[in-house]
Amino acid sequence: MTLPSPLPRVIQGGMGVAVSDWRLANAVARLGQLGIVSGSMLDTVFVRRLQDGDAGGHVRRAVAAFPAPEVGEEVLRRYFNSHGRAASTPYKNLPMYKQRVSDARQRVTVLANFVEVWLAKEGHAGPVGLNLLTKVQMPNLASLYGAMLAGVDVVIMGAGIPREIPGVLDAFAEHLPAQLKFDIEGLQRGEAEYLTFDPSSCVSPHVRQRSLKRPAFIAVVSASSLAATLARKANGRVDGFVVESPTAGGHNAPPRGELQLNARGEPVYGERDVVDLAKMREIGLPFWLAGGVGSPAGLTTGLSEGAAGIQVGTLFAYCRESGLAADIKARVLAAVADGTVSLRTDPRASPTGYPFKVVELPGDIDHVVARRRICDLGYLRVPIRTADGRTIYRCSAEPVDAYIAKGGDFADTIGRRCLCNGLTANIGQAQSRPETNTEEIPLVTSGDDLLSLAALASTIPGYTAEHVVRYLCQ
Repeated sequence: MTLPSPLPRVIQGGMGVAVSDWRLANAVARLGQLGIVSGSMLDTVFVRRLQDGDAGGHVRRAVAAFPAPEVGEEVLRRYFNSHGRAASTPYKNLPMYKQRVSDARQRVTVLANFVEVWLAKEGHAGPVGLNLLTKVQMPNLASLYGAMLAGVDVVIMGAGIPREIPGVLDAFAEHLPAQLKFDIEGLQRGEAEYLTFDPSSCVSPHVRQRSLKRPAFIAVVSASSLAATLARKANGRVDGFVVESPTAGGHNAPPRGELQLNARGEPVYGERDVVDLAKMREIGLPFWLAGGVGSPAGLTTGLSEGAAGIQVGTLFAYCRESGLAADIKARVLAAVADGTVSLRTDPRASPTGYPFKVVELPGDIDHVVARRRICDLGYLRVPIRTADGRTIYRCSAEPVDAYIAKGGDFADTIGRRCLCNGLTANIGQAQSRPETNTEEIPLVTSGDDLLSLAALASTIPGYTAEHVVRYLCQ
């Protein structure tokens, strides 16, 4: 599969955990632009939707289309609650990912990504993509295969160097096993470990007789040198790039050179962090600009610089179809309108070590300080090879004593926040904590376009994805 023709001028960003959900991607793709579903933690989102009763039956409708019925039956039997989850009842969590997990655990991830892409593609012929983070290593193989079973058109990946992903897509198109090098801290020189996935563990030989569509691959980059390296040295075809600036939401690439902070404690970006678009044009592959370009002027500027278009997140995040909880949308938009919202690029909030943009609202910090640390989802845990040869997993946002017991440095825990639980709270799936009679608190992220969102939101209250596309392409 090559990129859609004509190339979309607008790529809807793959935001957060299910903020870019199937409803939003479906709406954008129907308009001829590239709709994206976020694959981050999609397995957890999927089983929580089932535990909440699957309002409207959409998840079960997609599960029924999965080419291995027994897989869907197994997952529904384990997680579906027809009456929905009672108030204050904790969600049942999936086992946390490790280098090697059971086939049953992998099948949940495959099915979750199939369901999201299938629903995003339902009822139209527009292009749909999947966004994954390279750095969140362990679920990626099963996520890619599930999305490909549903016919995903494009895969977009950043937050790392996704050099091996094109080869994985080639292998999965023929239902062949694939592997990714597994980054483990403390490996000896010359030692290598891998993550593996075999499609035969998920679907029958009958399903594997027919090849799958190989999706186009777009890498997210913050430097022309990385784009050039991927174009030359990836283990398969790279079809294009999203060129992301530090004004984009979510995780940002750290500044080049020695880290300097401004008066608000934010990383300072300079000329070295500006992507050389002339060199991007020389590579000869399509690219889209991302970060601070969510306006008609941003699209015009991008096109004049040789870009195929722009990737836009923030405007879509607060539209009617996005997965962001309605009360959070209303609260943030009200704060934008009255000038009480603050957007901060926090160098410490994310356990990944990447700077992370956080929407700060009045009163939020009190809840952050009061939260009891817990790590029960574990997608951002880092694998560590111990002196006795074992692989352990730790996260700088987990309980401090546990982190130190695993060889971590206390200084690394300061200011860290649990992205896994915060981002699921953003979409109305906050985990209940009966022992403290609390729920997990949201952790909202947006790009710099948030501060200029008021005009659109006030002009068209409850605006839709269609309003955003029309606004951008006017």
